[in-house]
Amino acid sequence: MAKNKGTTHMSTKEQKIANFDPSQPGLADASIYGLPFTAEESEIIIIPVPWEVTVSYGAGAADGPEAILEASFQVDLLHQEFPELWKLGIYMDEAPAQWRANSDKYKALAQPIIEALENGDDVAEDATLSADLAAINAASTQLNAELKERVLYWAAQGKKVILLGGDHSTPLGYYQALATQHDNFGILHFDAHMDLRIAYEGFTYSHASIMYNTIQLPEVSKLVQVGIRDFCEQEVAVVKSSDKVKVYTDADLKKNQFEGKTWQEQVNEVIAQLPEKVAISFDIDALYRWYCPNTGTPVPGGLSYEQVTYLLNVLATSGKTIIGVDLVEVAPGEHDEWDGNVGARLLFHLCGIFAKNNKLPVGEPIVF
Repeated sequence: MAKNKGTTHMSTKEQKIANFDPSQPGLADASIYGLPFTAEESEIIIIPVPWEVTVSYGAGAADGPEAILEASFQVDLLHQEFPELWKLGIYMDEAPAQWRANSDKYKALAQPIIEALENGDDVAEDATLSADLAAINAASTQLNAELKERVLYWAAQGKKVILLGGDHSTPLGYYQALATQHDNFGILHFDAHMDLRIAYEGFTYSHASIMYNTIQLPEVSKLVQVGIRDFCEQEVAVVKSSDKVKVYTDADLKKNQFEGKTWQEQVNEVIAQLPEKVAISFDIDALYRWYCPNTGTPVPGGLSYEQVTYLLNVLATSGKTIIGVDLVEVAPGEHDEWDGNVGARLLFHLCGIFAKNNKLPVGEPIVF
């Protein structure tokens, strides 16, 4: 039978958009944010990496992806800056089961090594600890390879891929994937820590070594760090010996602000340091601790949520091209969901600026 003149065939995704009510609570059996779309129907794919093998202080980052997923169902989808973002589709991939299993396994092996170092012992003189250290480094190498493959799998399907950690060691495989696609890009790094230690505590892929490992990639031409407030002599030496690294400490940013330099002026200066292509790495502890009270390595001071979202919004329309995003170190509380709640909302904003910057339709900002 011929179609009636003027009728329009709607795709499955269009039907879902028409039938979905974003004002109601998210669908509990759906993907992140309660959205009804499949991976194939979604423009943005989030890869969770529940991994925290080398943590030496607070734990819980491996539970971050699940905490954010659970909190996401309560996030209102009508975002002031990106009111139609939800229509693009955001889908959380399923992490391979061995990632969490290996995290638990090798974290247990790592703790005696960390304790031995804290006691002043030489790990190299203990055959068992030396073998365990080698096994941990090998397992981390394998994670990086598997993650790189997963990122490239989704990228080949035209998806915008976001990594959700896990501790801050997790994005290296992600950056390795980006390095196969782009021969020159920078990292905009929000953090309380420089993460420029060299094989911290003997772990080649320590969470405290992620940015040192990252700047070894020839394709990474610039690392711009924002909100830094904790570092060691070795890290300062790395900064001073590398023309790749530019640091904006929290103390300097606040001093400038106290003395009359506006946040807008400082944001423009930060963005001007970046090359044309940019990946964003956001450690939740860049924020004031009241936003993330259970994160693993908290430091006094920090950036406000509004400061970082303003910077991200300016970056999105700056003429730079955002090629990747990761959010790490969210650790849920034992008795509350606050960290997951903040993480879910920050992740949603990161999805929005990623999409807007890449010319995907997110709607016009709501003006009151």
